[in-house]
Amino acid sequence: MNRPVNAGDVEVTFIRSAGPGGQNVNKVATAAQLRFNVGAFTGLDAAAKQRLRKLAGRRLTDTDDILIVARNHRTQEGNRRDALERLSDLVEAARRVPIPRRATKPTRASKERRIATKVRSGRTKQLRGRPRGDD
Repeated sequence: MNRPVNAGDVEVTFIRSAGPGGQNVNKVATAAQLRFNVGAFTGLDAAAKQRLRKLAGRRLTDTDDILIVARNHRTQEGNRRDALERLSDLVEAARRVPIPRRATKPTRASKERRIATKVRSGRTKQLRGRPRGDD
């Protein structure tokens, strides 16, 4: 069930990029647009797919696709590699099951230390005030 994302699982198209490339930007489609269908991927169980959808955030489309646009490199191959890496990172993060948080109570000693610190800082602040004219 833990198989990696292969090139067959994704659909990569190239679009024109606004990134680096000089005059080439206007005539060569170097930005990679990667489309990955979460529901059709067999390398994750249902809980991991749900985590992946949550991690994808606004990159998730209505058709249950994750859409990643990579335009940091000047070449199609560099952008394709970048998009695949980013998708792999997302899938690996979704595979990790989060450790549930256990509620704990502060110890008596820690409560006493906190109160002592508060009293000490209160005294310090009192000493900062104007001297009283009792003399």
